[in-house]
Parts: sequence; structure tokens; C-alpha cells
Amino acid sequence: MSKNPPKNSSQPQLTHLNSEGQAQMVDVSDKAVTKRQAVAAAQVRMLPETFAAIAAGNAPKGDVLGTAKLAGIMAAKQTSQLIPLCHPLPIHQVEVQLTPDPQLPGYQIQASVTTKAETGVEMEALTAVSVAALTLYDMAKGLEKSIQIESIRLVSKSGGKSGDYVSC
Repeated sequence: MSKNPPKNSSQPQLTHLNSEGQAQMVDVSDKAVTKRQAVAAAQVRMLPETFAAIAAGNAPKGDVLGTAKLAGIMAAKQTSQLIPLCHPLPIHQVEVQLTPDPQLPGYQIQASVTTKAETGVEMEALTAVSVAALTLYDMAKGLEKSIQIESIRLVSKSGGKSGDYVSC
């Protein structure tokens, strides 16, 4: 396995590898506790008939959008149990929105996660939109198997040493 480059190297330090090149959880205990927020997004594309059935509340499994929203919130809170090397964080706020988009047709999903901690909540926001999208698929697969989950991405993040980020 490869080792981290020497500290005086022009290459960046690989923070998730130890000196033997093995995966490790980063020690964030010396970092300042600051307010951090991340926003992630995804979209779910489907046939117009499926979109109409969900909007009308006619999905075989029940409340597609309410269940997907709740699943996204729960997923954000469980991120450290799903993603190796991800720190467990005190989640102060999770908001998941599923917005109908007739142009797709389908739904735009957005999650916002906030904490005060030593590390950011990007993975929590990305996990929230991913699980919300997967749940939407699961709740609607009785109507259509060809539903597509697309464009999972970080939209923005604030706080922490690396500062703010906003996608283009």
C-alpha cells in the first residue's frame, strides 16, 4: 500500500491514511467547534403517468413523498453508521424537501443539514438526498420500475477551516 508523502512534499497530506497506508478515522479533536451547514440535491425522473399518480396520492404503498422525506431525515442522523470513517455528529437541523418538477417529470430533492461540531455535514446532506431518492423509488416502484435517480451532488457548504463552497 502507498504511504503518505513526507510533510515537506508539495503533494497534499492524505488525512484518511495512516503511515502504513491503511484507512483511519481523522482525529478532529484539535479542531474548533463551529457552526457548519451543508446543502445537497438530487433528482428523480419518472414517466408522466407515475408523476401524476404520486401527485394524486394513488401510489400502491401510500404516502410516497412523506415517507421519502422522513427517510431522508432519518438517514442524515445515521450517516456515521453507513459511511466508513465518517464522524458521528450532533445534528441540530435536517430539512428535506421534495419539489415536483413537471419538466422532468419527477422530483427535485434538497436536504439541508446544520450542526455545531469539529467537522462538516456534507456527508449527512448527501446521505439524506440519496436515501430520500431511494425511498421515493421504493414507494413508487409498483407504478414504474424505470424510475431514474440522477445528479446527486453537494450544492453548498459553510463553516470550518476550508471555508464556504457553492457549486457552479
